[in-house]
Amino acid sequence: MTPQNEINQRLIKLREKLAEAGLDGALFHYAVDVFYFTGTRQNSVLWIPLDGDPVLLVRKSFSRAAQESVVRDVRPFPSSRDLPAVFGSSVKTIGITFDVLPIQHFNFYRGLLGNCEFLDISAINRDLRSVKSDWELQQMRISGQMLANAFSTIPEFLRPGMREIDLAAEFEYRLRKLGIGGYLRIRGFNQEITGIAVSGENAAVSGCFDGPVTGRGLWTAAPYGPSADPVRENVPILVDYGGFYNGYIVDMTRVFCIGKLDPDLEQAFRIALAIQSWVKDNLTPGAICEDLFYRAAKMAADAGLAEHFMGHPGELAKFVGHGVGLELDELPVLAPKFRTPLLLGQTIAVEPKFLFPDRGAIGIENTFAVTEQGSEKLTDLSDDIVYL
Repeated sequence: MTPQNEINQRLIKLREKLAEAGLDGALFHYAVDVFYFTGTRQNSVLWIPLDGDPVLLVRKSFSRAAQESVVRDVRPFPSSRDLPAVFGSSVKTIGITFDVLPIQHFNFYRGLLGNCEFLDISAINRDLRSVKSDWELQQMRISGQMLANAFSTIPEFLRPGMREIDLAAEFEYRLRKLGIGGYLRIRGFNQEITGIAVSGENAAVSGCFDGPVTGRGLWTAAPYGPSADPVRENVPILVDYGGFYNGYIVDMTRVFCIGKLDPDLEQAFRIALAIQSWVKDNLTPGAICEDLFYRAAKMAADAGLAEHFMGHPGELAKFVGHGVGLELDELPVLAPKFRTPLLLGQTIAVEPKFLFPDRGAIGIENTFAVTEQGSEKLTDLSDDIVYL
C-alpha cells in the first residue's frame, strides 16, 4: 500500500498549486490519478478541496476502496440530487484534468454544478507526478531489477525458427512468474501497446504507435508487437518491454542476434550507446529537455544516420526519451519544444534507436532517475548486444 505520509505530501503539493491558480479544489476521475492521491484504484471519483478533507466517492468496489484508501472519507457515489452537497455552496472554481476527461462526464458535472467554473489542471497534475519521491524511486528500482532479471533469461529460450509471438509468450511468462504485473498504462488518446519482441524487417515497419519501434503485430486491429513470423538468424532481434511493480513502470530494450550482424548495424548500435551515454551523463537538474534531444539528434546526424534515427524514415518519432512512472508516457519528454528544465527525482526512459527498412532496428533503452550527479540507472543489466 502507499504510505500515509506519501499521500499527505502529494496533497500538500497539489493544494499549493491549486492555491496559486486560484482554485477552490480539484476533481479527479481518471483511475491512475485517483490512485496517486488515495492509494486505491477502485472505480471512484476524488474531490480534493483547497481546505478540508478529501472525499472519495466510490462506484465499485466500495468495500475495497474503504480498506485500501489512505484518504479516510470514503463514501458510496451519491445520487445526482445529492452530489452538489459534497462540494458545498462556497466552491466556485474547480480544477479538472481535461486531457483525459470525456466530454460526457464533463457535461454531467457542468450541468449539476452550473454555478462553478471548471479549469484545466492537466499540466499541474502531470508536473507533480513527474517528480518521484524516495519511496516511488524505490518501487521503480524494484521494478527495474525484476525486469532486468527477466531480460537476462532470454538466451535460455531464444532459438532460430521460433515465432516472434512465441518469444514474447516465453518472456511474458517469466515476467509474470517474477511478479511483474501485465499492465502498461498509457495516458495518450488512442495509444496502446503490448511488449515488443520483433526480428529483422518486422522491427522496421512503420506503425501507429507514437514510438520508434512498433512491430508488425498479429492483425490490422492490433498492428503492433510480435507477429507469427519466425525469428531469423543474422538479424537484430529487438525486445522492448516495460516492468510494472506496485503500479510503477520502467522501460527497457535489449538487442539479441542468433549469428552475426552486418558491420553497419553494429556501428549504428555503437552510436546508440554513445548517445545514451551522453544523455544519461546530462540528466541533471536544470538541463533543458529540448537541448538534450537536439544534441542526441546531432550525434546521429554526424554519424550519417539522421534519416534512421528514432523511427521509420519519413515517420520519425521526435523524441529520445520520455518520462515513466504510473504511466508509460509521463513527463518530461526529451523532445523539440519542451523547453522545461529537468527536476531532481524525475524518471526518464532514454531510447536512442535506429530503423533500417527491410533489415531491422537497432538500439538501446534504459530507465534513469535524475540525480545531482547525472543519473541513476534503474534497469541495471549489460547494454551489449547478446550474440547466440
